Order: sequence, then structure tokens, then C-alpha cells
Amino acid sequence: MYAVFHALLSVIGTGFRSRLSLQMEVVALRHQLSVYQRSSKRPRIQAGDRALWAWFSRHWSRWRDVLTFVQPATVLAWQRRRFRRHWAGLSQQGAPGRPASSGEVRELIRKMSRASPGWGSPRIMGELGKLGIEVAKSTVEKYRIRPHKAPSPPWRAFLKHHLTECVSIDFFTVPTINFKVLFVPVVLLHHRRKVIHFNVTGNPTA
Repeated sequence: MYAVFHALLSVIGTGFRSRLSLQMEVVALRHQLSVYQRSSKRPRIQAGDRALWAWFSRHWSRWRDVLTFVQPATVLAWQRRRFRRHWAGLSQQGAPGRPASSGEVRELIRKMSRASPGWGSPRIMGELGKLGIEVAKSTVEKYRIRPHKAPSPPWRAFLKHHLTECVSIDFFTVPTINFKVLFVPVVLLHHRRKVIHFNVTGNPTA
């Protein structure tokens, strides 16, 4: 519509374009006057007002010069909002989200994962593909049966059973009176709070 409008103006001539622009200016000013007349304190903007000025902003280059009742950025925001609502309405026409998997496919995923606990989701997807069933990895992850694993022991239980085998390793520096730095690694036995090894070196990579 925009291209057709400008093509028509170029054919008609410059004089007609100037007269048409003047008439559009009159329409714009009269419209704003009517908005102020129906408002008590601040302009009450209706859907028709937004649509009219959205049209002005697309087809008339001087619309900013006569706009007084709102800021030009507000008109552009109206147009962006209409654009978002249009595409949101189109995207919401169908059923939201991915189509649900059939009960047969879900049960087949559970059966395959139960019969072969070592199979991961990619392997199950491949086997289903051989049967002509295309499913996403997230679908297989959701419905496959995972093998039961014993819970990991808490940290307190780990220390109780392995305290005699645990050591702590630390590393610190010691400045000398000659302004040198000595590096000291220390190995401490947790069970006895005993230093079982240390060394002193002037080079940290030694």
C-alpha cells in the first residue's frame, strides 16, 4: 500500500502532493482538536486515534511537525505494540507447544529403557527411528526409566570411614631477612593432625 501510494503521487504531480499534504495537515489538526474536546484534563486516546496516527507515520513525512497531543515516540510505540499483538495472535491460533506423544510411544520408550538399562537417550532414539518413529531427545529423557542408583554417602560418613587415609596439602611462603622468598609445601595427616612431609625451596617449581 505504501509503494502504491507514493507511485500514485509521483504520477499526479508535485502540485497535487502539496495540496494533499495540506489537507492531511488539516485532518491531523482537526483530529487532535476533537481529542482535546472530548477530554477533561488529559487527552483520552482511543484505538481509532492510534490507528490513524500509525497510518500518518507510515504515509506522511510531515506528521511530526503537526503532532502536539503526544510525543512522536509514543506513536511509534503504538505501531510496535500493534505489530507485536498481530504476530502474537497469529502464533496463538494453533495449539501451544509441541504435540504430545501418543501413549503407545511413551510406553515403548519405557519398555525399551527397562529392558536395556545401559541404553541412553540417543540409542533409544536410534532404535525408535528404525521403527519409523521420530521423537525428540527431550521426549525420550522425559519418559525413559532410569536405573536405580544407591545414593552417595554424605560428607560426614565419608570422613568417618576414610579419615585415616585423608591428608591435607598446603603451600605458603616465608620472607627471609635477605629479602628472598622461600616456598614451603606441607602435607598434614588428618587423623593425627601430624605433619608427615614438608620441604623448603627457593623456586616454586622445584
